[in-house]
This record gives sequence, structure tokens and C-alpha cells, in this order.
Amino acid sequence: MLTNEALNFILFNKDISGVDRLEKLLNKLERKLGRYAIRHLMWYICALYIIGLVLHYTNPQFYTDYLSLNPQAILHGQVWRIFTFLMQAPDTNIIFFIFIVYLYYMIGETLENTWGSFRFNLYYFTGVLFTILGSFAAYFVSGKVFLMDTSYLNLSMFLAFAFVYPDTKLLLMFLIPVKIKWLAYIDIAFFAYTVITAPYMGIRISALIAVMNFVIFYFGFMRGRRPSPAQTARRRAYTKAVRKPENRPAAHRCTVCGRTSETNPELEFRYCSKCNGNYEYCQDHLFNHEHVV
Repeated sequence: MLTNEALNFILFNKDISGVDRLEKLLNKLERKLGRYAIRHLMWYICALYIIGLVLHYTNPQFYTDYLSLNPQAILHGQVWRIFTFLMQAPDTNIIFFIFIVYLYYMIGETLENTWGSFRFNLYYFTGVLFTILGSFAAYFVSGKVFLMDTSYLNLSMFLAFAFVYPDTKLLLMFLIPVKIKWLAYIDIAFFAYTVITAPYMGIRISALIAVMNFVIFYFGFMRGRRPSPAQTARRRAYTKAVRKPENRPAAHRCTVCGRTSETNPELEFRYCSKCNGNYEYCQDHLFNHEHVV
């Protein structure tokens, strides 16, 4: 008869190994692509929201006619809409707009500082991709155009923050302190109610697909793995280090020819013990250079 320890190993060892494999994949991608991540991504997203708010007050129909996520228009050549839909303001009331955008900015910056720029970029743009896919899925299933905005994208970002920092308190109605995890539960319940009661199947499908980045995040590689403060610190240091590798000095550089260990990794470099100072040479000039005295 299996003991509890053996049963737990059989049930959970596969999940843990799967998490480890995904973690290794993310680390590999980050090493290769981390330098291209957009730092402080939420600055640019909030700037798009401000542009969207200005458009709303100057020409409210312009966004719907030319910038919204309209699958039918995209299929007819207006491909820019897969990017421009991001500028729709989350609220058109200026007072609420300020507080909502600040909340999203705070959430995004905190997640970026916790995960690093690359992983936050990956999470956010995966959400953008799923929002687009959800919009097209709804169009193909129902034949109707449902103009999706960034509501579900922001919801997935909020849920990710609540999962990582569940005990963070927000002031409900600017007066009542509430832990963010309870607000997340309310959002999940409201989302489920919206999906169940939606009048069209297309709306249900688009909503479910749009939050798939959070589903993957939670059930895939982050379940039970909230980052520790030490991991967060290492992630910040790594992001800073890979931001602009071209500005970092080469590990080894030949004093004569100027070749480095980065431009010519096949070369060996040594310091000359006869030169007065720390002068380094490649294997081609180590024994035939003029010594510095």
C-alpha cells in the first residue's frame, strides 16, 4: 500500500518537473532576448492611454472608425489596428482616468521589478496576442464584430499582481483598506458571471481567450512559486546587466590588435608579466610585442 509520501511524489513530481522545464525555457529565452525587452513598459502604455483620452475628447468617433480592434477591417488591410487598439482609454472621466492609469502603472512597474523586464514584456504582449486572437475567434464563430479593448488585458495584469502580492492593501473608495486578493476574487467572480450570462457565444469565447496569459501564468510556471526577495533582486541585477551589452567593457582585449574575447571568442588572452602594468595580449601577440616599461 502506498504511503502518503509516495503518493504525493507520484502526484506532484510530474508537475514540478514540468514547472522546472518551463522555468529553464524562460531562462534560456531571457538570456537570448532579454536585451531587447522594453524597460518601464508601462510608461509607454500609459502614454497611449493619454493619447486615447485626448482623442476621445477631440474626435470620439476616430478611434472606433480607424484604430479599434476590428477583425473585419484588419482582414481588409487595416493591419495597424492590432497595435492602435491599445490606446483606448480605460475610463473617459478624467478623475477616474488618473487613478486607474496610476493603479495600472504601479502594478506594471511592480511586476517588472519583480520578474524583470523580459518576463513582464512577455506576459503583457502575450496578453495582447490573446486579446487579438479572442477578437478574431469571436468574429469567425459568430460572424459579428465585437470591438475588444484592453479591459481583459488589464484584468490579467491585475490578477497576476494579486497572485504575487496577495496581501497588498488598496483603499476601496479611497477610504476602506482591502487586501488585493479579495478584490481579485471579486473580479474573477464578476468575470465568470459575465462569461456565463453573455448573450453571444462570440463574447464568451473572446473573453476566455483574452485572459489565457493569466491562466498559463498561474497553472503553468508560477503555481506555488512566488518569487522571493532574493530572486527579485537577482532578476533586477540581470535585467540591468543585459540592457545594453554593447556598453559593457569586453572581458579580455589585446593591447596590440584590439581584438576582444567577445569579437573573437576562439582566441586566448594572457597578461604579460614583463610589461609594467596590466597589459593583456591575444595569443598572436603575447610573445612578439614590445614590452611596456
